[in-house]
Amino acid sequence: MVTINIKDDFIKLGQALKLAGLVDSGVDAKFVIQDGLVKVNGAVEVQRGKKLVSGDVVSYNGKEFTIG
Repeated sequence: MVTINIKDDFIKLGQALKLAGLVDSGVDAKFVIQDGLVKVNGAVEVQRGKKLVSGDVVSYNGKEFTIG
């Protein structure tokens, strides 16, 4: 599993998807999140601004990454 390292206390879900390379833009992130296609720690998340912290696991489109 890929780990996305952050230097702050948290990263927003939309930003994390872009950083992981799973979406091309913030607009793409907005739509896949709103459509219920993204899971955080196994639960569907529909808030683009959801704050992710170290240890959170995000999955989308058959790919998964963790926040480090």
